[in-house]
Amino acid sequence: MTELGRAVESYLRTRQALGFKLEHDHWLLADFVATMDQAGIETVTVEAALAWATRPVGADPAWWGARLAVVRTFARWLVAFEPSTEVPPADLLAVRSRRAEPYPYTDADVVALMRAALGIPTVLRSATYQTLIGLLAVTGMRVGEAIALDRDDVDWTEAVVVVRKAKFDRSREVVLHPSAVEALRAYAEVRDRHCPRPACPGFFVSVAGTRLIYNNVAHTFHRLVAQTGLEPRSDRCRPRIHDLRHRFAVTTLVRWYRDDEDVEARLPQLSTYLGHVEPANTYWYLRAAPELLARAAERLERAQRGSR
Repeated sequence: MTELGRAVESYLRTRQALGFKLEHDHWLLADFVATMDQAGIETVTVEAALAWATRPVGADPAWWGARLAVVRTFARWLVAFEPSTEVPPADLLAVRSRRAEPYPYTDADVVALMRAALGIPTVLRSATYQTLIGLLAVTGMRVGEAIALDRDDVDWTEAVVVVRKAKFDRSREVVLHPSAVEALRAYAEVRDRHCPRPACPGFFVSVAGTRLIYNNVAHTFHRLVAQTGLEPRSDRCRPRIHDLRHRFAVTTLVRWYRDDEDVEARLPQLSTYLGHVEPANTYWYLRAAPELLARAAERLERAQRGSR
């Protein structure tokens, strides 16, 4: 391993010890080091970092900026030990990314995606993706939370799954509908039959018995989207797996409005269920869904008529 590679390992250990999750830094910096080694470059330079960051031809400039930001943060740490290190300027590839618009999955869309998963040739892999998509749709869990579940995190008696050390290092219990419990139990039977000696304690496993990797999950989901025929609504509104979480939040709020529930009073419950730090984070789902805005406006109009 080169000196730059050892420096990256030390940097990542330090950041992790400080509590950073570093979801993408590991593989991005590994790729950066491999590129530098191939070019015979021994330390970080602005020119080399810029060339690496913009390697994905045709990628969104915001992604280029995100890649460079990872190297920039590493370089800021490295320069204290290696003065020859060049730190890329903060305004280099500075692109203000716009938040993606959630894809409005319908019930039929979710069913179609799960049916497409049934077409995956390998029995275990097919069952894994069908069950994973269903779980995300009916619980609003984050993808990372679902693939991080261990077998012991599913409480069959209480009908809950325990999400441990999720975003912001918080844990919570996610209550399941009986039909969801039945689906998870059916998957567990298929998993144990086709992978009796897994290499990890994960609830969802690959055909090799290892825990699922987010990048592989996202890639497979995109293939299922293509097979299903779901089309982007715009450049900012494309079918993403994370949008199943948005769908769950929106359908829950719509149901509350339809049943004339006190949404403001119940919103903290939804925030807790979703793992949000505070209800203000959940309000974004209302702003991002025209149907919810229409429901809220309808209720406001009724209240104003009643006060006259």
